[in-house]
Amino acid sequence: MPKVKEFTVTIEDKPGALGKCFLALAERGVNILAFQSYVEEGESLARMLVDDPATAKAVLGGVRMIFEETEAVMVRLAHRPGELGRAAACLGENQINIDYSYSGLEPGSTRALAVFGVDNLTAAAKVLDELAGEEA
Repeated sequence: MPKVKEFTVTIEDKPGALGKCFLALAERGVNILAFQSYVEEGESLARMLVDDPATAKAVLGGVRMIFEETEAVMVRLAHRPGELGRAAACLGENQINIDYSYSGLEPGSTRALAVFGVDNLTAAAKVLDELAGEEA
């Protein structure tokens, strides 16, 4: 199940704006599993993976945030040195280009979540499924 829905939210680049977005999600019980944020051309962009995409979509729409819902691939990795490099190398060996990546931790687990935006979701999902199977 490495294909996942993620959200990219455009947030005003000012103090407290990211916190407001995250707190709105938390108030409705949405847990952010992994995220990255950065400023680009005067706007703050937050890319995130949540545990309840349907509720997140309703919350973000309800607070009138500009967002895009896209697909990425995710893999659960052992939390030890080299695992992220191994996953990225496996994608490269299969001629899959990584456009972006970020990570987080799975609640109640010792496994790390690695999320990759790639140029070939189907091939990446297959490669990462195989990688995750080796770890089981």
